[in-house]
Amino acid sequence: MNPADMLRIVDSLHREKSIEKEIVFQAIEAALITAAKKHYGELEDIVVTIDRETGELGGTHNGNPMDQAEISGRIGAQTAKQVIIQKIREAERDSLLGKFGAEIGTIINGIVTRNEGPATIVAFDGIEAILPRSEQIPGESHHPNERVRAVIFEVKPQGSRVKVVLSRTRPQLVQRLFAQEIPEIADGVITIQAIAREPGHRSKVAVSSSDQRVDCVGACVGVRGNRIKNIVDELAGERIDIVRYNEDAETLIRAALQPAEVDQVLLCDMIGRAIVLVREDQLSLAIGRKGQNVRLASKLCGWDIEIMTNDELEQQIERAVGGFMQIDGMTEEVAQRLVEQGYLSYDDLSVIEPDAFMEMGGMTEEQVNHIVEQADVLAQQAEKAADEERRRKKAEDAASAAAGETPAAKAPATPAPAAEPAVEPAAEAAPEPAAEPPAASAAEEPATETPAAPPA
Repeated sequence: MNPADMLRIVDSLHREKSIEKEIVFQAIEAALITAAKKHYGELEDIVVTIDRETGELGGTHNGNPMDQAEISGRIGAQTAKQVIIQKIREAERDSLLGKFGAEIGTIINGIVTRNEGPATIVAFDGIEAILPRSEQIPGESHHPNERVRAVIFEVKPQGSRVKVVLSRTRPQLVQRLFAQEIPEIADGVITIQAIAREPGHRSKVAVSSSDQRVDCVGACVGVRGNRIKNIVDELAGERIDIVRYNEDAETLIRAALQPAEVDQVLLCDMIGRAIVLVREDQLSLAIGRKGQNVRLASKLCGWDIEIMTNDELEQQIERAVGGFMQIDGMTEEVAQRLVEQGYLSYDDLSVIEPDAFMEMGGMTEEQVNHIVEQADVLAQQAEKAADEERRRKKAEDAASAAAGETPAAKAPATPAPAAEPAVEPAAEAAPEPAAEPPAASAAEEPATETPAAPPA
């Protein structure tokens, strides 16, 4: 290969594959060394260099100079070509890894080329990326030649190629769409402080403004809602709540639970839990459909939010104090202090810091360990009783359905508030604080699970 051809090949690869020239030179040198060792022997000391300015080859074999003809002629040309191709592919892969690896979380505009099973293949920037079904918004489908926007979620090597995985379910997509549609966010005047999202259903976005003259919520909504409408349309109709961010946790929680009206927020700092008191007529609205509103608010604020009425809170406090008093070594004063700090179940005692517990009750480490061990046993017993009660109730419901009855027609118990699971009979009978309350927990799904007792 003459020097001019060498330089032309390097320049061509640099432009077509977006690979740095130095990487191409190094790849060709490595390929020629590999080919030479296959000819002379793997243990031979061979060095091959390419002049970056002229393209001339130079090298040594065990310290003895080799001329250009010897390097490129006597070494197997086919072997050298194969190795060079392999090295160039590896260099191209590494270049793509570096390029797209630095763009993880950024939004791309691509065109759907085809569907492979449940996955969609999207072409952009000269490559084909994969949009798995798990990263697509539930209920939406994509067709060839359709334009799609997504964020780069993962970049990893796959043999000599690079696998780029896209996502339309990540919160970053909402963030990037806001930056594209709202100039104040792109300019840095408005900042997105937090995002909580359930793809295809609902998102909550907390925003703040560095300029008091700019209304962060109004700017995001736009005139007659035109800005937020464009984002909602891109997300297949996903509902978006824009929340005014506040560093005060109580104020932020109130805003995050809108449109529900909140009477009072009680913060339990030691366990990161917040009790939100609402009127009976606001309970279902605060909880949301299948607990969605309180669950998203909890993610947005970073607090484990419990929704309940004043009456429910009083019941929880009474039940918790009575349950704690069953533990050997527990005093009423300590039980009251635990409740005041938001510890309302036996499970809660397993996460309390021993030092804090010792200081709170004036106890020794041995006394604290003794109380926690008892609480663990009682919590397991309560969970077992609740499981048995659920199985019994499920069997009764199945028998009622087979007999033509509806469970609601035969159940004399008063139902729990809307969107809340009914209190298990076994839990009602149990005096311990591990019993399931009627209040909603943001950390659990009210439609399928009975949440742990809320804190005070």
